[in-house]
Formats: sequence, structure tokens, C-alpha cells
Amino acid sequence: MKTAENSLITTLIGLRGNARACVYTEPMWGLSMSLCLPYASIYMLALGIKDADIGLLTTVGMLSQVVFGLLGGVITDKMGRRKTTAVFDFLAWCVPCVIWMFAQNFWFFLGAQLVNGMWKVTQNSWDCLLVEDVEKDQITKVYSLVIIASHLSALFAPIASFLVARISLVPAVRILYLNAFIVMTAKIFILYAASHETSTGVVRMRETKGKSIPSLLAGYGGVIRIILRSKGSIFSLVIAALVGAVGMVNTTFWQVIASRKLLVPDAVLPFFPMLRSFIAMFFLFTVIPRVTATPRLQKPLLFGFISYFIGQNILALIPAPAHALAAPGYALLAFSLAFDGFGAGILAMLAESLVALYVDKKERARVMAVQHMIIMLATAPFGWISGLLSSISRTLPFRLTIVLIFLGIITTLRYYRTIEDCHENQVD
Repeated sequence: MKTAENSLITTLIGLRGNARACVYTEPMWGLSMSLCLPYASIYMLALGIKDADIGLLTTVGMLSQVVFGLLGGVITDKMGRRKTTAVFDFLAWCVPCVIWMFAQNFWFFLGAQLVNGMWKVTQNSWDCLLVEDVEKDQITKVYSLVIIASHLSALFAPIASFLVARISLVPAVRILYLNAFIVMTAKIFILYAASHETSTGVVRMRETKGKSIPSLLAGYGGVIRIILRSKGSIFSLVIAALVGAVGMVNTTFWQVIASRKLLVPDAVLPFFPMLRSFIAMFFLFTVIPRVTATPRLQKPLLFGFISYFIGQNILALIPAPAHALAAPGYALLAFSLAFDGFGAGILAMLAESLVALYVDKKERARVMAVQHMIIMLATAPFGWISGLLSSISRTLPFRLTIVLIFLGIITTLRYYRTIEDCHENQVD
């Protein structure tokens, strides 16, 4: 355990330049947005939004991400990784926070979702800023550090709980969105000041200077061919889409099932994501580095999917209480989060790493933009579908995630079996 932990600590200490700036400012995103996320769906319910409409809003947001994801590679190349990240972080997070803060009905949330889709542009530019100057064998460790940094915000969950208990749900969440606006704005300025344009970014800015966005978009045909020629790229897309769909359903409907089916008090809700974050950080510092310390990622992927599968099954099987959730119910919820914490932690890191590992370095921005667009297109329908399922039964969205996770297990087994068959044929 010490070797794995020391490896991550050594990587953290050794971070330089953009990777250091990105990792060190990542907790600020968590401190701003993760305080709001435990209440996002029930905030909408409190304002009169129905389960099916929440699912529809999620799908609309995903479709907005598809559009901006397609543009992300071109914008990142033309504006540069550093400037794109600053501009679109503000547009994608700070502007929607203001809308969410003053939201009154469905149309406010619809507008915020459409604008929030711009975060796919900054995801592309931020990923490039993070890894383009990092050695390939360090990418998995760097993404582990990013996930750990994002989970540090869980330490502040009691703030949200205190506000909700003190002044009730809706006004408390409005204050949390105001906090998110302030902290995200500060994060944008700090990251911009602490980072520099990558060497690949400088080259791409020079190569795309004077070229129009439509002409650059026309070059995506070649980018798609680059992706389709690589079985590894296709596999990474399928895994990322499945992980993304499961994560989206959990982000949107976990608090709904906890609050409306299991009758967990609103003030207690933030402590469960905090528990999940602590569990994920524990595994990321101990077990996960040892499990992923191999160029062959079949076993780590299977461990992650199986753990996630168990956690989602436990959640779906917890019976609805008559009046309030009893101690055995809370114990089952904690067990569910323990398995989810390991599964989600390892799969989030591996999904991001797989996508980054199978990218042509020169075309990283455009290839990753197309990859993210494909992932969003594949993931988008599950928001609407899970919303419809939740309107029937609050448990059904998690039956859906169980099926998706099972597909992830099958896909992983088939891909690595194919690799083994190809290797045997080459030997013969």
C-alpha cells in the first residue's frame, strides 16, 4: 500500500507547469459546484419541476454539450488551450450559476442547461492543458490526482447541510449558487495566471491562424478516420459512454431516490456524497494505484464495473420506509456508497485515461473533441429515459444503470479477448 501511495505523492510533488496549476486549482471547482449538486434535482422538484422534465433537461444539456463538444477542438486550436479554458469556464459555469440562483420555473433551467453545455469546450481545452506536457506513462497518475483533488471539496459538505437546516432548501441552494459563481470566477483567474500555453497549442494556433471555423470543421472527416482505424479508440469511446451514462443517472437521480423514496432528510443529503468522496479518495491513494499499475487495464476495468454493479444493486434493493429510514437502511446506503466509491473512482480515472492514451498527439484537440461529441451523443438519451423511468418508480433509473454496467463488463471481456486472439494469430 505504501508503494502505491508514495507513487501518487511523488507524482504530486513532481508536478510542474500546467499539470500542477490544473491539479492545484481543481478543488475550487469542487468547492463551488459540488456543494450545489446534492440538491440540484430536489431544488428543481421544490420549484415544481417534474421527474420527467428533470430527465428532459438532462438530455437537453447533453445535446448542448454535443454541439459545443464538436466546436471544442477547433476553438481550442484557434484560441489556444489556456485562453479557451478561461473564457469558456466563465461562460459555462459562472453564467449558469447566476441563472440557477434566480430560477423560478422550467424555462430558467432550460436556458441554464443550454449555456452550461459550453463546458465541453473547456473540458477539451483543459484536458489538453493538463496532459500535453506530461509524459505518457504519467497520464493515469495525473488523472488520479485530478479526481482526488476534485473530491477534496467533500470536506465542505457540512456547509450546505447547515444552510439547508437553517434557512430551508430553496433559499439555501440560491446562496450556494452565489458561492459557486464567486469561487469559480476566482478559480478561472488563478488558473490563467498560473498556467502557460502548451507547445502543441502554440503550433496549432500558428497552423490554424487565418483559417475559418467552417474550414477547420471540414477537416473532421480525417479525424473520424483516425479514430475508426484504432480499435483501442473505439473501445475507449464505448467505455467512456457507458461510464458517462451511469454517472449522469446517479448525479441526476441519486438525491431523488434518497430524498423521495428513502425519505432521507434534506439536511443530511450532502453527507452521503461526502462519504462517497472520502471512500473514493481512500481507494485512489491505496488500492487503485496498485490495481492500475499495469499496462493491461482489463482487470482494473472489471474490478471497477463489478464494484459499481454491486453498489447500484444494493441501492435499488433498499426498501422504502413507512415514515423514516431506519438504521439498517442507512447501513445499506453506506455499503452501496462504499462499492460505488471504488467503482466510480477507478472507472472515472480509467475512462479519462483511455480516451487520452489513444489520441494522436498532433491532433489531440480535434480528436478529443470528436471523441467527446460521440460520447455525449451516446449518453444523451439516458437523461430523458431515466426521467421517464423515475416518474414510474424512483428505483427504475438504477435498474437501468445496472444494465449499463453489465454491458461494460461484457465489452471489456470481449475487447481484451479480441486482443489476445490477434496476438495468438500473429505468433502463429
